Amino acid sequence: MENDWLQFHIDPPNATWDLIDRHDDRIALQKAGMRVTYRRGSKRFSALQEWLSPRITESEATPSPHGRLHLLEASCNPDAQGLAIKLSFALSDSHPFLFWKLQLENHGEQPVQIERIELLRLDPAAGGTIFARPPLNPAFFSNGWQSWSYCGVYGAGDQFHRTRLGPLRAPTDVNQGTPQPSRRGHFSSDMFAVLGDRVLRAGILAGFLSQKQHFGSLEARIDSSLPRLRMWANGDGVRLDSGAGMNTDWACLQFIQIDQPDPLGAYLERVAREHGLEDLPPARYPSPTGWCSWYQFSSEQYTGTITASALESNLDALRRLQINLPLQIFQIDDGYQAQVGDWFNFATTFPQGVAPLAEKIASDGLTPGLWLAPFIVHPKSRLAAEHPDWLLRGRLNRPVNAGFLWNTIATALDLTQPDALAYASQVVERAVHEWGFPYIKLDFLYAGALPGKRHDPTVTRAQALRAGIEALRAAAGDAAFLLGCGSPLGSAIGLVNAMRINPDTHWTWYPDINGLQSLVRHEANLPSAYYASRNAISRAPLHRRWWINDPDCLLLRENTSLTEAEVRTTASVVSMTGGSLILSDDLPALSPARLQIAERLLPLAGRAAQILEWFDLETPSRLRLDLENSAGEWHLLAYINWDDEPQDITVNLREFGLDPQVTYLAREFWTQKTHRMGRGKLLRERLLPHDALLLAVRPLTSGQPQYLGSDLHITQGIEVASWKITPRRVAVKLERPGSAQGSVLLSLPKPPKKALLDGQDCHWQTVQEGIYTFSVKFDRAATLLLHR
Repeated sequence: MENDWLQFHIDPPNATWDLIDRHDDRIALQKAGMRVTYRRGSKRFSALQEWLSPRITESEATPSPHGRLHLLEASCNPDAQGLAIKLSFALSDSHPFLFWKLQLENHGEQPVQIERIELLRLDPAAGGTIFARPPLNPAFFSNGWQSWSYCGVYGAGDQFHRTRLGPLRAPTDVNQGTPQPSRRGHFSSDMFAVLGDRVLRAGILAGFLSQKQHFGSLEARIDSSLPRLRMWANGDGVRLDSGAGMNTDWACLQFIQIDQPDPLGAYLERVAREHGLEDLPPARYPSPTGWCSWYQFSSEQYTGTITASALESNLDALRRLQINLPLQIFQIDDGYQAQVGDWFNFATTFPQGVAPLAEKIASDGLTPGLWLAPFIVHPKSRLAAEHPDWLLRGRLNRPVNAGFLWNTIATALDLTQPDALAYASQVVERAVHEWGFPYIKLDFLYAGALPGKRHDPTVTRAQALRAGIEALRAAAGDAAFLLGCGSPLGSAIGLVNAMRINPDTHWTWYPDINGLQSLVRHEANLPSAYYASRNAISRAPLHRRWWINDPDCLLLRENTSLTEAEVRTTASVVSMTGGSLILSDDLPALSPARLQIAERLLPLAGRAAQILEWFDLETPSRLRLDLENSAGEWHLLAYINWDDEPQDITVNLREFGLDPQVTYLAREFWTQKTHRMGRGKLLRERLLPHDALLLAVRPLTSGQPQYLGSDLHITQGIEVASWKITPRRVAVKLERPGSAQGSVLLSLPKPPKKALLDGQDCHWQTVQEGIYTFSVKFDRAATLLLHR
């Protein structure tokens, strides 16, 4: 088979297949094998090392969400144990992908237990190759299993991020079916990954279009001249009864160019299409803004026990701040319930429950939000005592370990137990429709996918979790806004409106447990401002493709260990990765300066920046966000110093993909400095540890008025609602939620004869020849009128 991009060949006698890039001979897959491992009783078997008398059929123009498909199927006879396998391969007319999947059918008289369905096995020992010649600098981009799991790139000399906290942490962050390698150059990933060469600037993206049926795992070895790559669906040991069948999700392959502006975009959009998602238009799905109680009252650094009265105090403060900080959501987090699992019983500090608070929040014009964790269970809860049959069981028939949480080892519901799933659904239904919370944060969702003995042994972990989240969505209704958290990513696509894409943030830069920072500093899945920011950057491309990205709360208060530079960096990352903005400080105690940071992030930019070093650096330092409105196009550039020491940097426009032969005016947001760049002029700055340089860069045009930025908004331009130039006047309409006060910067051929802001005289001054700053103060909107 072939399309405009790819050639695909199968070799049934050798049980392999090849995929060739028709436009680039540097990279190809050759002699790719597959394998299915399963058990019958105590014996383990393998299939697909050979294709048993395959019957080959082809069909053209098969409709699909990915365009018309050319489909090739190979149906193999049952093996000695009765397992029959059908292989389906497809090429699209309109996209550069190979899609393929496997179907298993048990024709034997006894059940079998499916362990692993290996859809891709590229092993040099068996003749499998990926590159036409050995890569010079191989790298592997890895995606973690769930929200908090590390996502980023590894080089051949790196070590995989694996927890040193063992059973205290592994259940929360690690897919049991995905290896956790310890040797340098040996890595794994969940759902999708990229294997490429940093010198050739080319690679291969391999992944699954969904995880409705199985959790998909990938494994790569790049520690030798001939890389190895494997990809499989986790069978979880589920029972396949006589006469029963099982399908994998579609797998896909794509050859990519590393330096494309959006190298992951085509795959992410195919996944969205597979789940029936179109683009998520901001008008219909606005990114949330709001306040959450967690980091002030509920987490381990709480300043006091969470109470209904403490929440009302912050609600009153938020109402007073609305004139300058118009947030939408007021979300109650952990601590209101009697125990995790006992959602219909409330803590003594909430004697009337949470419904009265929802009513008060709504009466203040805000959206009530509530935290729930319906799949995880505290071992001391009434639920665990009264319904032990609802709990997922592990070794020795004991409740499974869901991780060390709330100073204990938590456990989980068995979502294939009908009463357990009905209870979880009832919790969400009551919260939305009876208590009055249309915004629900669903946390610790991974608990529904833990390995264990399920009531229904024919259901995979992925199927159990998907069915569980589907039940929660049905209970909430389509109108409710669901935020997923602690969730395996592929299981929630199309079911949640937003998704946490990083570990919890923290009031320390690096992880810190009871002052033992040195012990846990490299625990990439633990709460910290650093790892939260890093994952938010790595997963920025998911925004408005699978959901709205949630980069966790922005902490602004001054009584933390975060430096001012670190607060600037976290605010810059939150803004440039395009997702939601949720505060979690005690609002009455926030200083005006820190409140102003939040004010100048509104309205949200809503778009994710391009990550320029996503395949070259574990922690990319350069981000570029392209923006435009009636005042023209501009680029928001971020340069972040992740080092623990000050760094002297040089901002080279070429490294940001801009033409160095053009003259640009660059305005730094945090310091308000302006610089001319291009045509040999470089910007050199000294950045503090963990600080961010944020530049609005515009090519200078001669002879015409030009908007150059402001301190009204972090993008330095999104505040321009309209820009009109006539021979005698320049009119700039400015809009921003709430009240605004600051200055705007304009380039003008001549000084203005008069400047008016909504008809009143506007103060201005000359910054340098041809560049002027105008002082503005307005409520929501104003027009700056300049007479030329």
